[in-house]
Amino acid sequence: MTILRNKTGLKNRRRELRKNFTDAERKLWSRLRNKQLFGFKFFRQYSVGPYIIDFYCPSIRLGVEADGSQHSTTRKIYDERRTRYLEQFNIVVLRFWDNDILKNTDGVLLEISRNLTPPAPSL
Repeated sequence: MTILRNKTGLKNRRRELRKNFTDAERKLWSRLRNKQLFGFKFFRQYSVGPYIIDFYCPSIRLGVEADGSQHSTTRKIYDERRTRYLEQFNIVVLRFWDNDILKNTDGVLLEISRNLTPPAPSL
């Protein structure tokens, strides 16, 4: 199955999300950008198929989502469908509440680092 990445139809939406990111996204991005986390390259607002992932590391297929309170009720079913879609492409999705990111950034980064495994070398 081919992964449709950064579809041009979502380019304006990705750009809008990058300009208007939350305090939690800003704080987490300040610690993920420029390969700061063990040399892994993360992208912000990266689309896979019809969905946009807050932070994505393509080399290990790891997506990180920063979820606000709306994700506990109105967006829960959407988020579950989205995660199942991404898992079809072997993308692991980690979700963190904005409050946890803001108050326990090091704990969130520790949990992310537990999921950082280098890809297997190709033969």
